[in-house]
Amino acid sequence: MTPNPLLGVFFHWLGGLAAGSFYVPYRGVRNWAWETYWLVGGFFSWILVPWVVGLSMTRDLIPTLHQAPSSALIWTYVFGALWGLGGLTFGLTMRYLGMSLGMAMVLGYDAAFGTLMPPIFRGQFYSKVVGTTSGRVVLLGVAVCLVGIAASGIAGISKERELSSAQKRAVIKEFDLKRGLLVAVFSGVMSACFAFGLAAGDPIKQITIAHGTNPLWQGLPVLVVLLFGGFTANAIWCVTLNIRNGTGHEYFSSAVCEQADQLETGAMLETVNGAPGREMASATAVAVLVKAEPERVPMLSNYFFSALAGTTWYMQFFFYTMGETKMGVYKFSSWTLHMASIIIFSTLWGVALHEWRGSSKRTICLVVLSLMVLIASTVIVGYGNYLGIGPR
Repeated sequence: MTPNPLLGVFFHWLGGLAAGSFYVPYRGVRNWAWETYWLVGGFFSWILVPWVVGLSMTRDLIPTLHQAPSSALIWTYVFGALWGLGGLTFGLTMRYLGMSLGMAMVLGYDAAFGTLMPPIFRGQFYSKVVGTTSGRVVLLGVAVCLVGIAASGIAGISKERELSSAQKRAVIKEFDLKRGLLVAVFSGVMSACFAFGLAAGDPIKQITIAHGTNPLWQGLPVLVVLLFGGFTANAIWCVTLNIRNGTGHEYFSSAVCEQADQLETGAMLETVNGAPGREMASATAVAVLVKAEPERVPMLSNYFFSALAGTTWYMQFFFYTMGETKMGVYKFSSWTLHMASIIIFSTLWGVALHEWRGSSKRTICLVVLSLMVLIASTVIVGYGNYLGIGPR
């Protein structure tokens, strides 16, 4: 397939738009616990949609997976499960460090490890990256992306400083720098395992192309295996919470349990790869204590909005795999493009939903600066890949 970095960047932007938008449909879910709607949405994003899309857009999906080396299948699955753990522990980072600092640290680790470790493991980092002009331009783009992530974190910290003391205590009740840093490292590295899983699935890509699949869709069979690993980790945690919190009935019953008070949640902020922990959902919710009144759970609409959210979530990696095929020899840089695009569109959604309303001019300027730097990083990475097409 002929590389086309410009088209590749465009696909990654579409993936970032999907990743930054998937949580919006969850705003329509009513009277379900986080673990319930997250698992329902996850079934669509990690099981149903990957199989439907894979079967309809690739050739011989099941024979392809049957012929794939056991090592490729196992490692792709394992990395998917580890990615799931990274997303779930992301919420703990928010608990110990707060939204802004925690998110900036995890995204930074995720972007750096997810982008740089694949070429390092392949022994190509010095020969094809550091040792070439195009490779150094790509590295510059990665560095600029990290600066943009840092600027985004500083903007969030600036916003938090403008909160009242009561609001600050509500945001970071269990601040613990040492514990938070350790969890942030774990979450960032584990979240980057999604990129490792995509790389581990390279033999599967070759087999599906040999079966006649258009090279543009070669990553779709890999997603079937990788996302099943992610589903495993998330399903275990969600079912555990269903049992512990007595919320398992919500999948089948429209009755609302009587409680003195309940937490009405609003928008949920996007995380690294769209796998927020329960703490994350609570920390980013618009929390209002309301008196519970007898009512029926809107089962049909809850399933619909959860399915829509899950399908939208999947589309980020549908476009990601397409973009990766267009990036040429530096396809590892796709992870940086993905991270940058997620933050760009998540921030824009935050602006549209008035999450920054009332912030100071300084904070708003930092938000604008972070967006400009992140956009610049995607341009630089794309240009580096463009240089890599010709003689180096």
